[in-house]
Amino acid sequence: MADLVQTAANVQVGSQTIRTRLVRYGEAVTQGMPLYKSGSDSKYYQSDASAEATAKCEAIALTPGSADDYGVIALPASEPDFALVDIGATLTVGEPYAVSATKGAIAPVGDLLSTEWVCIIGVAKTASLLDFQVITPSAAKA
Repeated sequence: MADLVQTAANVQVGSQTIRTRLVRYGEAVTQGMPLYKSGSDSKYYQSDASAEATAKCEAIALTPGSADDYGVIALPASEPDFALVDIGATLTVGEPYAVSATKGAIAPVGDLLSTEWVCIIGVAKTASLLDFQVITPSAAKA
């Protein structure tokens, strides 16, 4: 799978309409990682398409942190262009991106392998901005 090569220092909000929140991390997190909130401890963990329970994305980390540190996350939008995130990587315009089977990584949807769980996190608006709108069909790729 060809995960995006992200430069953490380049991750930032890409629109003024994006919602952010201060949260607690459950493990070490780097900027640009897709994250999900654990139902057991309400902390945020790295998303991972290899299991149904972790193949979801409820945020993108904007600040780094260790386990139990607090950090700022970007929240997805329900409308186009309301949550643009510069994820610190070169994107292909119009390409949909998803949670990767590599923990904490992002990959083009077409690169997911069979049996990996699909969680689309958005579509590239420009070569640097991801339109952060999550679609989680709760199905593994056939």
